Amino acid sequence: MLAQILAITIFLVMFVLVIIDKWERYIITLICAAITLISVFGIGLHSFQAIIDTLNVTSIFELEFWYSAGESSEITSGINWSTIIFIAGMMIMVEGMAHVGFFRWLCMRIARLVKYKVVPIFVTFMILSSFLAMFIDSITVILFLAAVTIELSQLLKFNPVPMILSEVFCANLGGSATMCGDPPNIIIGTSLGYSFTDFVTNTGLIAGICLIFVVLYFYFVFRKELLKNKGQQIDLATLPSPESAIKSKSGFAVSTCIFLLAIVLLITHAMTGLSVAFIGAFIAILTLIAAGKSALMLLKKVDYKTLLFFVGLFVVVGGLERTGILTLMSNMIGKISGGNFYVMLAIIIWISAIASAFIDNIPFAATMIPVINNLAATQGISLSVLAWALAMGTDIGGSATPIGASANVVGIATAAKNGHIIKWGRYCKVMVPATMIVLVLTTILVYIRYL
Repeated sequence: MLAQILAITIFLVMFVLVIIDKWERYIITLICAAITLISVFGIGLHSFQAIIDTLNVTSIFELEFWYSAGESSEITSGINWSTIIFIAGMMIMVEGMAHVGFFRWLCMRIARLVKYKVVPIFVTFMILSSFLAMFIDSITVILFLAAVTIELSQLLKFNPVPMILSEVFCANLGGSATMCGDPPNIIIGTSLGYSFTDFVTNTGLIAGICLIFVVLYFYFVFRKELLKNKGQQIDLATLPSPESAIKSKSGFAVSTCIFLLAIVLLITHAMTGLSVAFIGAFIAILTLIAAGKSALMLLKKVDYKTLLFFVGLFVVVGGLERTGILTLMSNMIGKISGGNFYVMLAIIIWISAIASAFIDNIPFAATMIPVINNLAATQGISLSVLAWALAMGTDIGGSATPIGASANVVGIATAAKNGHIIKWGRYCKVMVPATMIVLVLTTILVYIRYL
């Protein structure tokens, strides 16, 4: 009982401090993790073995961590090192691509292909945002897309706010389509043993259908604003060429090949047996070798604070799991739903979405994984369906408010730096209806496909 009280208290304090955002998130989770190890496992449970199991360091030295002949469906308890190593590897790859100008070149190339017409740019950038977010962290996607959007808006004389808002939403939607798109999906995939292909054929299909409706929605909402300056003549000769964005032709070619290799390895990892940890480490090593003298600079740009945030988070959630709190949560959801599959799925999707609109969806997803695992075991429901419901709810719900996802914060900040202030009212007026549309569609599609 003492251990449970301590675990809940530490978790709630951590969540409140993360929401208040007065201190760095990684410092909060690491301190809470240390307190969990000492008070919950040491004082409450009197179990040194629980500390060892939660830190989970020995798993890194096991062959199955890097290569597995069969697909594992076993839940990872404690620190999920696969998630951390994979994210670190992708961060290094993305920094390498950014360093040679890949993202800026891609955006400018697409703008030129549609002859710098505002509405076609608007639509293609939404699709590009979704596509890139399937493989690259949505924060990085928005950083470059928003910057290029603002540059184009100054040259083509249009308001960049509608385009930035639509890009943010589409990045969050695209991230839900694959295992490596959003951090919650990476945690779900590595914890439950689902492959890249599993996500693409399930959440990817749902996200693809929803994208069609989202593009139409944003077009009809913003079409008048985008066409305000349609009659103005723009001298296209003054616009920068896409090639001017490339800082190194050889580096650009190598980075593109590494990116394509990463996609191939992720798509085939269920068949090859290579774990996502192996893929992340391998891609990172290739990127650093290709970078040569710039390798140290790429390593310095890695977001180590986010990685440490994950480490602390996994330990705190491990405290809830080992004290039985998450089992109690799953039993409560089972009782509320009365064992009804329809009600249970709706609860998972909508509660995940509402929670993710106001709190960080990463700790929420990490907390819910053991819950849905227990629900599947006790209610006789397919774990995979609950996993897809959780992924879509957490990924999409974050789009509803300015603080719901990191991509939202980055997009708003980039606009503000250039004099375009996006207030809560303006943001929610557009994004909440879009979120509701996708959630309703997701619920319907999940019911049709899996029930």
